[in-house]
Amino acid sequence: MRVRYHTRFGMRIPLLLFAATLAIAHDAPPDATVHMHLRSEPGKATVLVRIPLETVRDIDFPALPGGYLDIEKLTPRLLGIAKTWTADPIELTTGSEKLGAVRVVAARISIESDRSFGDFESALLHVQGPPHANTENLFWKQVFLDTQLEYPLPAGETALGMKAAYTVLAEKVSIVLRYGGRTFLLNGGEDAFALDPRWHQAAWRFVKMGVEHILSGADHLLFLLCLVIPVRKFRELIWVVTAFTAAHSITLIASAFELAPGGLWFPPLVEVLIAISIIAAALLNILKPGGHGEARLAFGFGLVHGFGFSFALRESLQFAGSHLVSSLLAFNVGVEIGQVAAIAVMVPVLAWLFGRIDEPIGVIVLSALITHVSLLWLYERWAVLAKYPVQWMPELALLAIRWAMAGMAGYGAWWVVTKKRI
Repeated sequence: MRVRYHTRFGMRIPLLLFAATLAIAHDAPPDATVHMHLRSEPGKATVLVRIPLETVRDIDFPALPGGYLDIEKLTPRLLGIAKTWTADPIELTTGSEKLGAVRVVAARISIESDRSFGDFESALLHVQGPPHANTENLFWKQVFLDTQLEYPLPAGETALGMKAAYTVLAEKVSIVLRYGGRTFLLNGGEDAFALDPRWHQAAWRFVKMGVEHILSGADHLLFLLCLVIPVRKFRELIWVVTAFTAAHSITLIASAFELAPGGLWFPPLVEVLIAISIIAAALLNILKPGGHGEARLAFGFGLVHGFGFSFALRESLQFAGSHLVSSLLAFNVGVEIGQVAAIAVMVPVLAWLFGRIDEPIGVIVLSALITHVSLLWLYERWAVLAKYPVQWMPELALLAIRWAMAGMAGYGAWWVVTKKRI
């Protein structure tokens, strides 16, 4: 905290007068949480925003002796401060059109212990309430700035989109947005998104997400490369990729419907198993060159990779709205597209490489390099899993039994169907 002193004369003045003219300024905090409520009704959308006052910078807050806020002097300035620091970073849209000019209806300082932002009605009553008195001795780092904003809504329009660019508030910004009975957990730089997406909007978003995830996931790409190395025929590889997609779709959807363990140990365990899957596929390329049932291998380990996809997707399902199933299927379509794109690059690159070196040696060297990288991942991930000793074993055993029973039931149904055909 920096304290600035302002005097009219270049001479000493009494301490009391000196303290009364204090002004507070400060640097950006390392992290901050923004709480927001949004409600739409005919003709307008109301947004309630709470930010920590310490995130407001480049402003000298009037202060009392001892460094406490001078609320009486600060209150008349709050509407202007709120316009810059809470209203300007928000962009509300209907379709592709940005809503009209925002109106700052009310702004006030709130104490740290205030819990009114738990629901919209309480927050609205609080924002419109009277300001605190100077006698409460409020310190600038322990209070919030609460704001009520209103946006004009076109007649009959309810489909809203939002972008809240609050990255300027702190080094790391988290946003908790409540709208329509749902809670969104966003980062300060979240891209614009539909609050109530139509099915095709949600599907397109998750298709793109699936493509981006597979193309940016080094471990998934290495596993895919291990499957490509012994085959290298695009037509045959389509079946391998389809088997992998079918398998990870099963566990991804199961995880989305909370049919997977929720313990903190489960993600590290899956990461360990993914590393093992890459090592196993790479070693098979060395020990059994020329093919080793890649489709079956892809399906078996695809079940594990599906859980890995679910961890990346977990925080994004909030953008699916009421279209959970279609969004999950769209994500899998995106993953499939990404895998086909990756194979389209891998096949000609491997053909070029093995056209210049002895193929058996090339397969061994490339697979050995993949094994080396995966062993490092396995070591790192096992160190994380080891922090949960014994805790995960009983629940994992129960999970294995459940999935084994489901597998047996599925095999039994398949046997009955094929037996009748015969």
